[in-house]
Amino acid sequence: MMRPKRYIVWSTDEVDLQDPFQRKWYLKQVLSHGRAEDIAALDWDEIETLLPQLDLPRDIVDLWKGYFDAEK
Repeated sequence: MMRPKRYIVWSTDEVDLQDPFQRKWYLKQVLSHGRAEDIAALDWDEIETLLPQLDLPRDIVDLWKGYFDAEK
């Protein structure tokens, strides 16, 4: 269990990152509400893999797709 920052997650005090559902949900929260340092701490390979499953706003998805495409 981990205690997320309140500006990222405000609906619960703990997130179980071992639970695949909660992990995806947390990634979505960080990508939507996190600061640069929060996003930098994520596993970017995991973001690239899970991006289609995170149900993010189109502009955030496009930003990440553009980033990953430029890296190839």
